[in-house]
Amino acid sequence: MFMFLIGMIAILVAVIALVYVMKKCKRGTYPNHKKVGLVVMAVALVVGIAGITTDCITTIPTGHTGIVTTFGRVEDYTFEAGVHTKLPWQQVVKMDNRIQKAVVDMSCFSSDIQEVDTSYTINYQIEKSNAQTIYRTIGQHYYDTIILPRIQESVKSVIAKYDAEKLIANRETLSLQIREDLTAKLAVYNVEVIDASIENLDFSDAFTNAVEAKQVAAQEKLKAEIQQEQANIEAKAAAERAVIAAQAEAEKAVIQAEAAAEAQKKEADAKAYAGEKEAEANEKIAASLSQELIDYKTVEQWNGELPTYVGGEGTLPILNMNNDAKTAE
Repeated sequence: MFMFLIGMIAILVAVIALVYVMKKCKRGTYPNHKKVGLVVMAVALVVGIAGITTDCITTIPTGHTGIVTTFGRVEDYTFEAGVHTKLPWQQVVKMDNRIQKAVVDMSCFSSDIQEVDTSYTINYQIEKSNAQTIYRTIGQHYYDTIILPRIQESVKSVIAKYDAEKLIANRETLSLQIREDLTAKLAVYNVEVIDASIENLDFSDAFTNAVEAKQVAAQEKLKAEIQQEQANIEAKAAAERAVIAAQAEAEKAVIQAEAAAEAQKKEADAKAYAGEKEAEANEKIAASLSQELIDYKTVEQWNGELPTYVGGEGTLPILNMNNDAKTAE
């Protein structure tokens, strides 16, 4: 609007200069004044046109939406990216539709009243279709008006539900809960949360040292438990090996005893079998003997000498057959 007024004033000056030049031309005097009037008229006309044109043309950069207002009243239409014409008394507010990033540093308190310095990062965006509504209901500075307070509210309320130690252990869950809470709150104002996360959680030095000492103690305890468990496992394994060895020795002794018994049984069976065979053979021999065969075998094996003594079955004396034969000779 300011440039439009400047342009109008410049055009008025050009008109006045034109009238002045025309008067001088009629009188035919002061030619130098005519030249000055023409120069002034030309300059004023250029300035006027430029001023009016500047206030009637607007450019919307890529990623923005132009909100048109007439004396403060928001029009029903918007301008997309590009060059547009407007009335000189209209204003165009450029709303950024791109994804924007904000980092918020704040101090919070956990459920056990531990102070926590938090750095929270959010990527957010407003859609073109919602840009006009946001400007009409909230204004151009919607980040300071609604986004920043909601971030602080969501982060502090969720952190207050956890004690300090759980904040460290459940950082991912904490970040997810804050994002869900913040997304629901900003959706009411047509602001979309693209991404959000906790960048940093910083505690006091005293608390940090206490946590570290507790972790060291827990690690030492775990190490001792592991060593004891290992010792128990080794002792159990040694006992099991001893039992297995004893069982193996016992099984070996049983096997050896069974083998010896089996051998003895086989030997006895062999002897019994041999005895049976020998008895069977003797029976066959006895069955095949006759008195004639016995006498024949006796004569066949006789060496021609008489026995030295022959005893009778009755009361006759024993005779020495050899001595009697020698005496007869």
